[in-house]
Amino acid sequence: QVQLVESGGGSVQAGGSLRLSCAAAGYTTRDDCMAWFRQAPGKEREGVANRDRDGITTYAGSVKGRFTISHDNAKNTLYLQMTSLKSEDTAVYYCAASTARWCAPLSVSNSYNYWGQGTQVTVSS
Repeated sequence: QVQLVESGGGSVQAGGSLRLSCAAAGYTTRDDCMAWFRQAPGKEREGVANRDRDGITTYAGSVKGRFTISHDNAKNTLYLQMTSLKSEDTAVYYCAASTARWCAPLSVSNSYNYWGQGTQVTVSS
């Protein structure tokens, strides 16, 4: 049974940083595509970043240059380092995992088979 458990969310002032973690059980994070999504109140879920098995990463335009997706083989954990946070980054952030080696575009959220429960990120201006 695959479990994805996010942590690291919280409240921060604009300009601050947070690092989200997604610990995986029953799934090997290095083998297939994994991603971070977010959903703000009243908005649709959107893709933030993904990473395929070759380490190729893709970012949404709104976070490029500020967020970094990475992965630790030994800990079987996916990370999202978020810097220069803005109020518009406020959302629930979800970790997602695919059974495909390479990632579909970030707009294709239904390409992911497994989802975490989400972690809240609140950025105050």
